[in-house]
Order: sequence, then C-alpha cells, then structure tokens
Amino acid sequence: MANRIKIKKGLQIPLLGAAEETVRGTVKSEFVRICPEDFHGITPKLAVRVDDTVKAGTALFYEKNHPDMRFASPVSGVVTAIERGEKRRILHIVVKADDSTQYEDFGAKEVASLSGEEVKRTILDAGIWFLIKQRPYDVVALPDKEPRDIFVTGFDSAPLAPSYDFLLKEKEADFQAGLDALAKLTPGKVYLSVSNKTSFNGLREAKNVVITEFEGPHPAGNVGVQINHIKPVNRGEVVWTLNAPDVAIIGRLFNKGVVDLTRTVALTGSEVKQTGYYNMVIGTELKSIFAQNVTEGISLRFISGNPLTGRKIDANGELRAYDSQVTVIPEGDDVHEAFGWASFSPKRYSAGATYFSHRKNYRLDARLMGGPRAIIVSNEYDKVFPMDIYPEQLIKAIIAFNIDKMEQLGIYEVAPEDFALCEFVDTSKLELQRIVRAGLDLLRKEME
Repeated sequence: MANRIKIKKGLQIPLLGAAEETVRGTVKSEFVRICPEDFHGITPKLAVRVDDTVKAGTALFYEKNHPDMRFASPVSGVVTAIERGEKRRILHIVVKADDSTQYEDFGAKEVASLSGEEVKRTILDAGIWFLIKQRPYDVVALPDKEPRDIFVTGFDSAPLAPSYDFLLKEKEADFQAGLDALAKLTPGKVYLSVSNKTSFNGLREAKNVVITEFEGPHPAGNVGVQINHIKPVNRGEVVWTLNAPDVAIIGRLFNKGVVDLTRTVALTGSEVKQTGYYNMVIGTELKSIFAQNVTEGISLRFISGNPLTGRKIDANGELRAYDSQVTVIPEGDDVHEAFGWASFSPKRYSAGATYFSHRKNYRLDARLMGGPRAIIVSNEYDKVFPMDIYPEQLIKAIIAFNIDKMEQLGIYEVAPEDFALCEFVDTSKLELQRIVRAGLDLLRKEME
C-alpha cells in the first residue's frame, strides 16, 4: 500500500473553465515553432540551417557545453526560418511541417536488456533529454551528473489542470517503459507521487517505483512539494524530476523507436466556449483552436500552461515545450470599476476573505489589482506554502543575494512554480516567481 501524505497548507483557486474530458480532435499547423528559451539552463547552438530538411527526431540544436544533449524536431519538414532577437539570441526555429510525418528510426529497444549508460545514450541521441529536469536550480538535467533519486509527479493540482488519468489513458505500456528506463539512470530510487483521487491503474499499479499518495490542495501536485515531504535535497545532492506524461514520451521512444512529441492538451479557461482535449505536437500554432471558440469583444489573456505559472502568448502563439494545458481568461485591462479593489461585488474572489465569496467557481481576470510595495510580513505566504521552508525569509535572502542564508533557508529545493500561490496572495504584489528564478540562476552561476 502506498504511503500517504496529507497537505494542509495551500489553496485551490475556484476558476471557471475546467476541461471537459473529451478529445476534440488532432490539431496540426502548417508551421511548427520551437523556442529554445523553453529549456532553461541551456545555451543553444544550431544544428540546422534554413532550407534544411528534417525528420521528427532530427536535432534542431544542441547545448553548447554538452554537445551530446540534442533537441529534436517534433515534425518532419523544411526549416524555413531562424528567428533571432537581441545579441543574436535564438527566439524560434520554424519548421514547415509535412502533411505526413516522417520519423528518424532509433530502433525499438527492450529496456530490461539495456545498461544505464545505454538508456542515457538512447534518450540523448533521440533529442528528448530535455524532458528531464534537475533540482537544484530547476534546469534541464545535466547528463554527466548522477542523480541521488528521480521524482515523478503523477498528478497536477494547478488551477484548471488537466487530469493525468485522462492524459495517460491507453498509454500504460509507454508509461511503465519510461519508469523502467528512469530506474536505470539512478543508483537511488524512482519516487512516483499520485493523488488520493487518482484512479488510473497505470499510476496506481506502476512497478519499479516507490509510490506515495498525496492529499490536499494545490500545490500538492508540485514535484518540489513532493520532494520536500519525501526526501529533501541537501547541498551537493542532485535529483531529477519529470511529470507522468513526459515519462510516457520516453517510454514511447523505447517501445516504438521513434520520437513522438505528441501531447494531449487541455483547452481551459472561462473564455473558452467549448473546452476539451486536443492532440498536438509541441510547437503547434494554436490559432485554430481559438478561432470562433473564445469570447469576442473583450481583451483576452492567452496562456500556454496554467493561470499561475504559464507563459503569456498571443492568439497566434504556439504550444510551449513542457505544457499540456492552454488557458484563456479575461485580460481585464478594459474593465473600469467605480471603486476598484474596494468594491464588494459578489463576483469577486479573495483568498483572504476580503470579499463575501460564496460562488462555486469564479471568472477571474489577469489584473494585478494594486502596485508593488514594500514586503509586508504578514505570514500570508505560510498559509499557502506547504514546504518546511520560511518563504518570506528566503525571498528576502534572494533579493539581497545572501548565499549563506539562501542555502540555510532551502533554496536548493525550490523552483519558481513553488512560489506561484504566494505570488497570488501577496499583498505586496511582488513578482515572486521572477525573483526566485533570478536567484537560482545567479546561485548556479556562482556555484558551478
């Protein structure tokens, strides 16, 4: 029987627009756009040029300091553009997709017969190593560092998050093969976290892993929270992290011998007329699922990801590399109220009972509802932060870049997403996720 951990601190934000558990179809776009910025911690070097022909699985770029870490094209076709920004930074690699996808053949392999080094080499050669992240620093894992353990989160508790039970339906064999492959990559254990609401047998009955059941509100589904409660990260240690759908992609590589970066993506949000799930590869342009399917006549916020941690995109934006969710909510910049935040409208929601909240679900917009100000020590972070860490003190240490304090206060365990709820309830209106990201990047530069 799985160990059970109950999370008491947190907040389940009641938003309108959860995805109906129905697959609406497969989405294809003429052009697929891959953004190297999605893969934090790497310095991309191009492996292709404009007019090159690629297959699904062909390397588009690689990591400058680890040339064996390649990043695969999700489709076959022709590279039509390399879009650059300031200092020639690569913004997008654009591939015009073929009508029928041609795959690089990496050969199906039986995981049980492979060594750990052979498993690692297969994933690297196929260009999907980016699916594995590491703590500390929350970056793409370095293949030359041996992880103490590997943590897989089998559910997502974020607002409007897709059901992993639904995402993994009929993918049991791929998911188990992925877990078997991960077990070869660590001398420690593979920890799989499931929710008390998880019903998918592929998660509940997974083999070759240590299963832990979590109960409680968001951020119970964050892998950082799970690590903190199962086996925290200490200085000098490295652990690797993945989510369950990405494990299935790795398993698919071994079972079929091809790189298939197709995701089942939830279309969510209060401004979506018909929610549901769509199959698409990463980098797919999303305009076709927004067309005639979102509220018209108001300003909208399009998000690749969930409302707390996702990236803002435009109506012609693309699915980012790690996302299995797309959200549309009101922007709010066209709303004008007589009393602003002081209004006691029953349509408002407040985590701190500022308003008379009584509705089951709310249509919230993207407004900040105030301006940045000095940090107010009110313990409001602690109410939604279920890790054995002092969040306010850690934020202050990061701002001051006090390395000793940052280490003592547990920075090696956290990622920006762990502070998303703190940012939501923050009276000071600070960009906590940006602060944590900057602190992790500076610390990594200083320590490595």
